[in-house]
Parts: sequence; C-alpha cells; structure tokens
Amino acid sequence: MQIPVAPSTASSVLRTSGPKSADTPTHPLDPLSPDEIVAVSLAVRHHLVEHTSVRAVRFITNYLLPPPKRAVLAYLGIPLATGETVKDEDCVPIVRKAEVDFVDTVSGNAYNTIVALNNAEGTWNVESLVKLPEGSQPQISPGELLACEEIVRNDTRVQEFAKQVGVEPHQIFADGWTIGYDDRFPSSLRLQQAFLFARFSQHDNLYAHPLDFVPVVDMNARKVIHIDFYGTYPNVPASTQPPPLDKDSLEHAQRPRIPPPLAPQEFLPDLIEDAAKKEGREWKQREAPKPLHVVQPDGVSFKIDEHVLEWQKWKMHVAFSHREGIALSTITYNDDGILRPLFYRLSLAEMVVPYGAPDHPHPRKFAFDSGEYGMGTMANELSLGCDCLGRIHYLSGAYTGHDGSAVIINNVICIHEEDAGLLWKHTDYRTGGRGYCVRSRRLVVSMVCTLANYEYVWNYYFYQDGSIEFEIRLSGILQVYAAGPNEPTPYSVRVAPGINAHFHQHLFSVRIDPMVDGLANSVVETDVLPAAAGYGSSENFAGNAFQVHDRVLRRASEGARQWDAATDRRWRIVSAGKKHHATGQHTGYSVGVKGAVTPALPRPESWVGRRSTFTRNALWVVREKEDEREGGRMWPSGKFVPQAREEPADSLARWVRDDGDANIENEDVLVYVTVGTTHIPRPEDWPVMPVEHVRLTLKPNSFFSANPSLDVPGGKDEKSVPAFGANSATPGENCCA
Repeated sequence: MQIPVAPSTASSVLRTSGPKSADTPTHPLDPLSPDEIVAVSLAVRHHLVEHTSVRAVRFITNYLLPPPKRAVLAYLGIPLATGETVKDEDCVPIVRKAEVDFVDTVSGNAYNTIVALNNAEGTWNVESLVKLPEGSQPQISPGELLACEEIVRNDTRVQEFAKQVGVEPHQIFADGWTIGYDDRFPSSLRLQQAFLFARFSQHDNLYAHPLDFVPVVDMNARKVIHIDFYGTYPNVPASTQPPPLDKDSLEHAQRPRIPPPLAPQEFLPDLIEDAAKKEGREWKQREAPKPLHVVQPDGVSFKIDEHVLEWQKWKMHVAFSHREGIALSTITYNDDGILRPLFYRLSLAEMVVPYGAPDHPHPRKFAFDSGEYGMGTMANELSLGCDCLGRIHYLSGAYTGHDGSAVIINNVICIHEEDAGLLWKHTDYRTGGRGYCVRSRRLVVSMVCTLANYEYVWNYYFYQDGSIEFEIRLSGILQVYAAGPNEPTPYSVRVAPGINAHFHQHLFSVRIDPMVDGLANSVVETDVLPAAAGYGSSENFAGNAFQVHDRVLRRASEGARQWDAATDRRWRIVSAGKKHHATGQHTGYSVGVKGAVTPALPRPESWVGRRSTFTRNALWVVREKEDEREGGRMWPSGKFVPQAREEPADSLARWVRDDGDANIENEDVLVYVTVGTTHIPRPEDWPVMPVEHVRLTLKPNSFFSANPSLDVPGGKDEKSVPAFGANSATPGENCCA
C-alpha cells in the first residue's frame, strides 16, 4: 500500500529541487524553502547509502535549526541592550543548518540528523546522525495519519466488526491519533489508535456516526495489531484498567455492540437542506446581513520584505514552523528613533487536550497537537474573503513529505489590518469643553489549523499602544463516541441522540523569549493585597487601602509559579538596567493571563499528567541554555513527544528542577505561560462549534515615558453615514479632530 504524501489542506508537492535561485533565503531565520527541503532530504539519502546500512526511510520532519541567538542579533544590528552597539565578538559567520527526523522503515528505528549548508559549494552535508533511544518517536506525519485510515479500512477484522453494526468496508473512516499511553505494547513500536466513524455519503458528517471500537495500528508493519471496545459506565469499577492483550476486549467491555447513529448531523448548508427534505420539512439559511466590506483605497499601512514585517513602529520576522505554526522573531519597536528590542521569539510551544473519561480505552485520548503532529503541518491554505477580510498579504509554508519531497501550503499565514474600536478617548464634559478620540488599528498575523475534528485559529495582534495579544480561537467538531440507550454519562454530555462528547480541556504553553530592552531580563511577580492595617487604625482609618507587593524571581527553584485569583496575581518581564523616569521601575512588559488561566484537572501522577508537567503552573521562568547541536531550550514536554511514558528529561519541569539554585535574575531567560479552557460540551456546540476564545496579552509597563499612542492621528471615517437616512442621526462634530 502506498502511503499518501499530503492531506487536502496542502496545495502542492515539490519532489525535485532546482538550481540555487533568487528565492534562496536571505535572513538567518527564514524557514527552509521547498527547494532546500528537497536538497536536504537528498543529502540525507546520499549519506545513508554511503555510510550506513539504512536503505528505506520515511522522512518525518525537515526544518531550520535556528542559529545562535547572539549571532542573529548581531547580524541584524540589534544590540544586546538598548542604546549599546553590537559587539565585535558576536559578529560571527552564520551557518545555515537543517534538522531532520526520519524512520528506518525496515528496522523501525528512528533517527535525528543535523545537515549543514556549505555556502561556497551550495551543497548540504550531514554533520551528525543519532539513533533515537527505544521509546523515543518523532512526530506522526500527515502521510501516516492518512495511511492509518487505509490500513484500518482494509483490515478483515475491522470490516467484520463494522458489518456487525451495519457498516460496510467502504463506509469506514478513521481519525488516527498517536497511542497516547498504553504500556501493554512494546515501546519500540510506532503506534496509532484509530477512532472510527461511518460515512454514508460523500460529504456526510462522519462524526455523527461513531463506531464502538478502536483499532491499534503498527505503522511500521502497516497492520492492525489489536482492537479495543469501549466499556460501559455501570461497570466502570471493573473496567477502567486496560485488560491484558490476550483477553477478549469485547468481553472485557461488558457492553453490547452499539450501531452508529444513522441520523444525519450536517453542518454544510446544502446537506442540511437535503436532510430536511428527506424528513419532510423545510430548512433554509437566515437572511444574510448586508455586506460589510473592509476597504483600504490607498493600500495597506504595513511593509514586508520576504519575511520581515514592519508596521506602525513595529518590526519583526514572520516564519512558518512545521511544529509551532507561526514563529515571530526579533520583535522590536522604534521609539522615536531608538531601536528597542522586545521579544526574540514568540510562539506556541506545546498544547495538550486531556479527556476526562476513566474507562478504557478513553484515558489514552490526550493529544499533544503541536508536539505529536505539528501545527504547521496541519495548517490550512487560507481563502481570500473568507478566512481573512480586506487587503491581505499571504506567506506560504513548506514541510517534508515522507518521501523527502516538500509539501507546500500556499497562503498559510495571513497578514492584514483591522479596525479595533477605540484606542483612547476623553471628553471635557464642561460647557465649551472639547473631546477627542482616536480609533485603534491593529496588525494581524494569523493561521488556521485542522487537527482531525478540531480547528484552531491562531491570531497575533499588534497594537499602536505597544501591546501584543495572542488570541486562540477554537472551533471544529467535538470528538465523540457512540452512546448506548439510557447509559449514564458522568464524564460526558449527550449532544445528540446516541452521541456523547466527553469533558475535556485545551491547555496551551506559549513560549516567550524576551529581550525587553536587552537580553538581560528578570521576572517580577506582583500580588495586590489589602493593607495590613485594619479599619479604624491610624494607618487605614477608613479601611479602604490596598497595595501591591512585588517579588523578583531570583533562583531557578522559584521559577514555577501558580496564578492566584485572590491576590489578582500578575507578572512583568523587566530589563536589567533601564528604568522609567517617573516610576523608577525597570522598563518592562506585563504578562496578562486573567481569564485564560485554567488548572489542569487530570491528577499529576496520571498518564497525561506525567507527560504534560507544564500544565501544573500558570507561568514558568527558566534560564536559556543554547546547545551547539540542538539550539536553545524549546519544548515544554520534550522534543520527541509521541508515546513518551514518563516526564521527558528535556522538558520544562525538569529544567526547573535540574537548574536548582541557578540565577534567573538579569539573565537571558525564557518565560512559558500556560493558558487554556475547560470544555464541558453543550448541544449548541454540535454539529460544529461556534468559536471559543483564549487570550494572552503582553503590555508595556513603565516601558514608554507615557502613552505611546498619543501621536496616532484621530481621523474621521468619511464613509460612515447614518443607518436610516439623514434624519436618523445627528453626526457629532467634536470628537475626532
């Protein structure tokens, strides 16, 4: 069976590279181009043939290994502290390198290799090749996810079990997930679990027809090696522990076979209308709202040179990442002619979606969507006028196919401007007083990713007041399973007849690599507390006093921090030497998590809890450590996430423990913020979910001398008119100028 290379979200596949051309990346952080991906793959193949016994490989990842931070900053002319000059010792040659993960399809062994570009010859050469330890698996590729469905559909046992509940082989569809955790199987196997559904017509919503069993697939052997059946809640005390592999799974489940619900649960308008007609009723879309166009007759206000984006005093590098989706780097602000560094890199570093049902095999259902599959590899080609409105600039992205080709996604990153309401306003209410208001414009850098049933929208917003907002929007379709008649549902919600959706969480780790007025930064924790002196005292006679208590985090052992609602806890990242002229505080940026902090509900010692220790705290601070071979500290749950069974050595909580009393004050530090949402499904989330929002903000705090948006013009929109004619409203004359 031939494994597909690319999913429907991809645009094209490049299998042969051309000569070195004008589109060769010119910035040290530019992602690998499609030609480079193909050339790197070829270099790896040549090395394997000449120096090893490996002959058949499946490429999993192939991406830029970022150069050292100080070298990049020196190359770009960004000083290590505001007001200083670039140091000569930091101006070193930058070697372009790629990092590649692949699987030997004969032995099943996985490898990691570093490949370097020889600029003089224009050739790529393997620098190192490392076999991964048993139990370490690179990401699951899109091709493997597609292959899993074909393997399952062609398995005779799967076909037999499906026929027993009325489903024919051609109607079997599967969402492949990594196995999660199941120590009944050898750690050396590369496994997927397949959540099964039936599809009764070409574009039928398959999630409306869940099947009641889960095959386990060995992806190297390309075969189903086990089948699990869902248990039933009345027998939970006897069924939460997985049965031995040699025990009949159906017998262990103590649950009668449940046919998939047959009723259509469509979300495509034409299919909803067809289904309604078959039921003898009429359905039609509501009257559409009147057109609302985003028009910029004079063009956009941003400039872009390849991947370098400038807008309203902001400047940054925007890149596609196969794992993080969007990676924003070297973010600076032009403060009246002074270049002020802010953040070296912002990105989604990891996420996990734990589901809350304890009966086997549901506990295996927890997805590390970034580390196990990759946000970039699951990204959509965006549509003009649908995903993004107005005047749009797109960037494309590329990742490796399993055959070493470059899978290209056109229009994968969307860049545009939006009106964002009022930026600021004040009116002197006194007779003859003046008023003034300024509208806010924001720059948007966005991506949309499809992870099987779920959609994630990633929006980075940049504002004219120096603020940054990272907004996550969640949509798509609930992960569901077949519910028996009158079954209790203590861990789920019956969103439609015969269809259960489990309680679950979405927990995200956002990696902030700060350089606020320079690389030497600290983190200050602030609690807001009532004054210690009580009502009636000489210090607080009226009893109304409250004040802030600051604490600088100085040691690595202090770097794991909980959010405290009772003290309205907040944090700010501050510079080492630069202070505000009025407050006397070090210049900084506040991290805003209020409304986004969500405690992880699985127990810390649980399968998912041991693997996702980053979820235990709202904020982590660690010292950056760059390795010559693998770069800096990046991944909160480790570099190789699939099938990990314990806390990885190269993970966030381990870094904090291992660093012990190491200094994190006035150092090159990393800040990881955990945000998320707990989803108790509603029927209104079915059959497709209205978006849910999660937001994280970064706001200047004693960074600027005053409101940095005072210089934003307050123009009036001449296209704005009364809604119902000239007599329906009296336009104000004293607000915008």
